[in-house]
Amino acid sequence: MRAAPLQPLCWRLSNRGMEAKLRELREWAEEKIAQGSEPPWAWFQYMKLVETIRALEAGMAATVTPRENSPQSEAPQGAHLRLVDSASSQDSVRRHPVGLPVQLPT
Repeated sequence: MRAAPLQPLCWRLSNRGMEAKLRELREWAEEKIAQGSEPPWAWFQYMKLVETIRALEAGMAATVTPRENSPQSEAPQGAHLRLVDSASSQDSVRRHPVGLPVQLPT
């Protein structure tokens, strides 16, 4: 029997679900630290995990906005495609003259 491929956690969870799982994981790591029975190398890893999750939670709280209130959710009235001229620097590059050999570094 072939196992289903793993999907990143963010594909399977909504924002609320993600926040709940992160909170649950942070609380678990904090309990491990509070018990004091872990070796020093594990304690350090738990601390890094807690700090990382706190940073993620703070970032999510600062950036998550409801989609229904987002200005991008409403199409602007009279929006049309417009043609934009390219200002690429490649257009102004001199071409190599035809017939001259190309010198490559040796």
